[in-house]
Amino acid sequence: MTTADTGPRLKLAFISTIFLLPADAGGKIRSGNILRGMRGGRFEITLLMPATPAQQVQFGAELQALCDHFVPWPAAQPLPRWMRVVELLDARPANVAHDDSRAARQRVQQVLDQTAFDVVVYDFVHAAVLRPARRRTGPPAAEICFTHNVEAEILERHAQQAAGALLPRVWASQAAKMRRFEAAALRAFDGVIAVSERDGREFTKAYGIAAPRVIPTGVDLDFFSWTAPAGPGAGQAPTAVFTASMDSAANIDGVRFFLGEVWPLVLARQPDARFVVIGRNPPAALLRAAQGLDGVHFTGYVDDVREHVRPAQVFVMPLRVGGGTRLKAFEGMAMGCPVVSTAIGIEGLDVTPGLHYLLADAAADLADAVLRLFSEGPLRLALSRAARQVVEAQFGHRVAAEAFERICLDVHRAVPARRAVPVVGA
Repeated sequence: MTTADTGPRLKLAFISTIFLLPADAGGKIRSGNILRGMRGGRFEITLLMPATPAQQVQFGAELQALCDHFVPWPAAQPLPRWMRVVELLDARPANVAHDDSRAARQRVQQVLDQTAFDVVVYDFVHAAVLRPARRRTGPPAAEICFTHNVEAEILERHAQQAAGALLPRVWASQAAKMRRFEAAALRAFDGVIAVSERDGREFTKAYGIAAPRVIPTGVDLDFFSWTAPAGPGAGQAPTAVFTASMDSAANIDGVRFFLGEVWPLVLARQPDARFVVIGRNPPAALLRAAQGLDGVHFTGYVDDVREHVRPAQVFVMPLRVGGGTRLKAFEGMAMGCPVVSTAIGIEGLDVTPGLHYLLADAAADLADAVLRLFSEGPLRLALSRAARQVVEAQFGHRVAAEAFERICLDVHRAVPARRAVPVVGA
């Protein structure tokens, strides 16, 4: 529970285009922690998202911890490859077109017609395609977009990193579509919530959003408890870990870069080193690329990342594309595993290089940083303690949930009794 009850509970609808469980990706973790922290507070929460019957049974207890009422719509079946090509030809960005469905729009329309919500939150800008074309009569709900990234920026970075003649143009086309969609969608909301000050400034600069609100990145400090970083010893090889959803293009690019350009430099000086990639659905091409490298292991999906992270000396964030904030970096810091990151890998997090983590962008510098942490116990411990302290002080998930609730209340109070708002995706 967040804010103490000071009046009748208001009604909040939270609309997600993805099923938030299990919490195995940054956006799912962030949204789930916020809902869990707000549960029982000033808002009676209705959560709307796609779900299969099996998911509803498997995650029934977890769903009760996230919301007061759960409203599913049928989860979409995986699309054949040729349909994904069709999505590339859509006037909207492909990932936005993918999230649009008649079943979702009908369910959202039905629920918003039946209940006089005070606040409606759309999780990620993609969910703007589900905003109803018509609205119920009576006092309007405050509509808020919870943005986890500057989506166009991610696509632009993919265009910069892509190889060949065709892929850079495909990414650039998607980025241009997303710029148009993101601008129109965000301007139509009563409030925009960003996950970093940097993203908030970009929304103002690029799209003219007058006053985006920012919440801190939230980490479950009880679950990700601190232990002193392990040192390599008898039977324990020096180990670096990376943990993230391995079906994300940004994470695939980062691991491919690390394997191709950084890890050979590490092995040349530390032949017994291990690199463990923790995350669901690593693509076959990436697994093949790792076959010729010693010490590389992909776990696939795991129930609990902690048992894989705690034996490691280094938590690497070798990202070259991406957006928002890197929640996984804070999870590593909370657990006490020293972090080595590129500038993009740590982007949006209010931490200091050399104090809370080691910063390196070039392949040789990343390799040097990893090797330092393999061998220097005092450096590992100093980074570990300082990082845990800053996460405890500023980034507990309860702090993020309380900030989110306050913003929802503020936007609700500021919405006029009558207004006309253009609807994106109607």
